[in-house]
Amino acid sequence: MCGIVGYIGPREAYPIIIEGLKRLEYRGYDSAGIALFDGTDLKVCKTKGKVVDLENKLHTDITSTGNIGIGHTRWATHGVPNDVNSHPHYSNSGDLVIIHNGIIENYESLRKELISRGYHFDSDTDTEVLVNLIEDVKNKENVKLGQAVQIALNQVVGAYAIAVFDKTRPKEIVIARLGSPLAIGVGKDEFFIASDASPFLEYTKDAIYLEDEEMAIIRLNKDIKVRKIKDDSSVVPYVQTLKMNLDQIEKGGFEHFMLKEIYEQPKAIIDTYRGRLNRQEAIIKMGSVEDNMKKFLNADRIIIVACGTSWHAGLVAEYIFEDLARIPVEVEYASEFRYRNPIITEKDVVIAISQSGETADTLAAIKLAKSKGAFVFGVCNVVGSSIARETDAGAYTHAGPEIGVASTKAFTTQITVLSLIALRLARAKGTISSSDFRHHLLELEMIPKKVEKVLEANEHIKHIAEIYKDVHNFLYLGRGYNFPVALEGALKLKEISYIHAEGYPAAEMKHGPIALIDENMPIVVIATKKGHYEKVVSNIQEIKSRKGKIIGIVTEGDVDVRELADHVIEVPETLESLSPLLTTIPLQLLSYHIAVLLGKNVDQPRNLAKSVTVE
Repeated sequence: MCGIVGYIGPREAYPIIIEGLKRLEYRGYDSAGIALFDGTDLKVCKTKGKVVDLENKLHTDITSTGNIGIGHTRWATHGVPNDVNSHPHYSNSGDLVIIHNGIIENYESLRKELISRGYHFDSDTDTEVLVNLIEDVKNKENVKLGQAVQIALNQVVGAYAIAVFDKTRPKEIVIARLGSPLAIGVGKDEFFIASDASPFLEYTKDAIYLEDEEMAIIRLNKDIKVRKIKDDSSVVPYVQTLKMNLDQIEKGGFEHFMLKEIYEQPKAIIDTYRGRLNRQEAIIKMGSVEDNMKKFLNADRIIIVACGTSWHAGLVAEYIFEDLARIPVEVEYASEFRYRNPIITEKDVVIAISQSGETADTLAAIKLAKSKGAFVFGVCNVVGSSIARETDAGAYTHAGPEIGVASTKAFTTQITVLSLIALRLARAKGTISSSDFRHHLLELEMIPKKVEKVLEANEHIKHIAEIYKDVHNFLYLGRGYNFPVALEGALKLKEISYIHAEGYPAAEMKHGPIALIDENMPIVVIATKKGHYEKVVSNIQEIKSRKGKIIGIVTEGDVDVRELADHVIEVPETLESLSPLLTTIPLQLLSYHIAVLLGKNVDQPRNLAKSVTVE
């Protein structure tokens, strides 16, 4: 995943693009670049490293700016991160310049064909192939840039979001997308281009989101022209008003976005159930569920497809749906589901979960499920995202922007939405009593206050992190609803501290992992009072007999685990089905503090991007 920013209008382009790249740096941060047209010439500057490295280089390399420009922050796919492979890329003539998010799968064959026609390449990227293909079409067909982009993209196999500038036509930028998001900010006599809306929020709230296989020609002081790439048919662009605020994408006094987002979880959970949960009247009302109730109730099974943290949320949902609504559930990695020829029928409901709504494998799984006749329901956070548009129906999580690469509030808000759906279906099916239903609504409504209580243990958790920051391995154990939380806790530690960690069902410890345990191995055990507590205590005793170090996540007032564990972190009592909303918070904080103590870049961990929009 990479970040794209562009501007055309009366303002100086440079500060808009640089600030926009900083806001998109969560999308890719191994190199960055910018191209500016000053009215006479095209100036390009790019470098390996972060946007701040680009900014430092720009002060010496570029002395003039202009009113038109494009910028890019890269997450490498083809070609190692270096200055040459950084975007933007020139065509051989130097007239065209391009930035690109995605993968051109047939770039090697296109490259060979272009070499045979006299083109040369300086980089290892598929992007340089694409810009020269566009130039080749433009020259051979004697067409304008927009037509050249369209013809070239019909020869391309893969995914892309691109912005192309031609210095011989200095009042337009051509953009296009397939599989990677692109938004256009519409201002007064000016336009902004970005991978998401964050770079232009302070200038305009009006935005156009390109659909897959659409392109747009953005001209200075002209209306935007949107067309279909395949058949050149015109599209009337839909301008929507954004509800996001600028302060949502700033750190707000926190040292890192990740910490800010951990602390935002009480509000994010409230925002997610607000308007859907009415405890006084014992009602859950979700229009997308009500409108498709028969499809849910008549389903043979629910298949959940997701990746990463969203997959862990899906595992929690499997327990919730089967326990409360008594509907069979299967949870699949979207990346495997799409390739294993799964058996899907019209009687299946597929729930696709993605924070960004742009995850490539999840989108492919959705398309596969729809082709088989399944009803597909999306759970995502980003309004107007590809998954929101591709699914038959869905529900937003209302977590607000999540900038930190390691998901935190996405996980808890996804579980909140999925809990609401499961409870509504259980009530409709009659698999939950009226009193139990009311009790669940009460407990869910109280979760934000209980999360706040867990957050009060931050300094205690930081102290534990100081003790274990130099270890090389962690184990995370949980049972039932908290087994997926163990997986998620291990993932968080791996993502941001680079410490090897594994999550297991506690009972599986004796089937292999127990061989790893010694006095140097910390084991995080989720041992809340609800759900197999005695069994987990037994597992802890087995660990202690082998000198393992225990960090216990326990219910307030716990005595038994406290006597056995080296450290305990308390969480308030709640229903077992809702306990993951509390038990995951200490694990987020533990991984955060260990990573900070080790001097890691918490918000931008190495090799990772926020949303995997390419395979």
